[in-house]
Amino acid sequence: MIGGAGQVSVDIDSVVVGAGVVGLAVARALALSGREVIVVEAGEGIGVGISSRNSEVIHAGIYYPGGSLKAQLCVEGKQRLYAYCDERGVDYQRLGKLIVATDDAQRAALQGLLEQGRRNGVDDLQWLEADQARELEPALSCVAALWSPSTGIVDSHGLMLALQGDAEACGASLVFHTPLLSARCIEQGFELHMSGAEPMSLTCRELINCAGLSAPQVASRIEGLPAQHIPQAHLCKGSYFSLSGRAPFRHLVYPAPESAGLGVHMTLDLGGQARFGPDVEWVDAIDYVVDPHRAEGFYEAIRRYWPGLPEGSLQPAYSGIRPKITDPTEPAADFRLSGPKEHGVPGLVNLFGIESPGLTSCLALAERVTDSLAA
Repeated sequence: MIGGAGQVSVDIDSVVVGAGVVGLAVARALALSGREVIVVEAGEGIGVGISSRNSEVIHAGIYYPGGSLKAQLCVEGKQRLYAYCDERGVDYQRLGKLIVATDDAQRAALQGLLEQGRRNGVDDLQWLEADQARELEPALSCVAALWSPSTGIVDSHGLMLALQGDAEACGASLVFHTPLLSARCIEQGFELHMSGAEPMSLTCRELINCAGLSAPQVASRIEGLPAQHIPQAHLCKGSYFSLSGRAPFRHLVYPAPESAGLGVHMTLDLGGQARFGPDVEWVDAIDYVVDPHRAEGFYEAIRRYWPGLPEGSLQPAYSGIRPKITDPTEPAADFRLSGPKEHGVPGLVNLFGIESPGLTSCLALAERVTDSLAA
C-alpha cells in the first residue's frame, strides 16, 4: 500500500516521474504491457506544468530536421493521436493551418518548408498563392502560404484524463505532492526516496524520468547515472495573449518561421477563441506572470499577416516554459530519449528537451520508451 505514516517500502515494476501528457502516455503504455506502475508527481495534479501551458496544437510534422526524433514521432504521433481521440471521445478539431509569407523575401523559406515537410512524410501540404490563401481566410495579408490540412487542436486536459483513465484501468496508481528526493541504482533496479506530506521509499525495476522542466534536475538525483548523460537545463518562456471578441479566422495562422522559433502565431481554442503566441524570452527561473507590455511586440508581429488587428484588443492570457537543453546561441535540440543503450544503466530512461511537438508525439514517445526498456 502506498502512503500512510512514516516510511513505506514497496516493490514495483515501474515508476514514472511526472504526470504530464508524456508521463501519462508512458504510464499507460507500461500498464497496458502488464507492468505494475506508479506515477509520482511533485505537483497537485496531472498536467500542471508544460502540458497545461501550450497552444494545444496537433502538429503535422513540417518544421523538424529530416530523420530527427521530432520529425519521426510527430508524424507518427499525429496519426495515433487523432485515432486515440476518436476511440476515447477526446474533443479535437482538425482545423488546418496556413503558414504565410508576408513578403517576397519569405517565399524561399516557405518553399524550403514545403520540401522539408514532404521529406518528413507530411504528404498533404499544398502551396497557395495569395488569392488562394485569401479564399480560405479573407482577412489574411500574405504573398503566399502553405496549407496544412492535417494540423488541428485538441483538448489537452481531456486527453490527459483519458490517458490517466486507461493507465488506472490497467492497475497504475498516481500519487501527487510527491517529489523524487533521491534515487540509487541497486542490483534489482532502483531504490527511490520521495519527499512530501507523506514521505515514502520504494524499490522498482524500471525508472522513467518524464519530469519535463525538471528532468535534468531529477536525473542529477540518480546515484549511478554518469554525469555526462545529464544535459544542462535552459528555460525559454513564451507568453500568450488572447483576443477580445471574435477573430475573423477559421483556421490556424502561422508566420514563416523565424530563427528564434515559429513566430507569434494565431491559434483557436475549441470554443473558437483566438490566442496569439508564444514570443521568446530566455529566463533563469520559472515565472508564469505575463508582462502586459510585451503586447507591443505582438501587435507589430500579428499585423504583418492580419493588418486589421484592432488596437487594444489583446489581453494577457498565460505563459509557458519550454524545457530547452541548448542555450540561445545553439540550434534547437532534438528530443533526447536517453535509455540503457545510451547511458548503460539498465531499466532507466530519461526524457530530456520534450518541448513541442511533445503533445502531438506523446503516444509515439511512449512506445519508444517501452522499446528502449525492452532492448
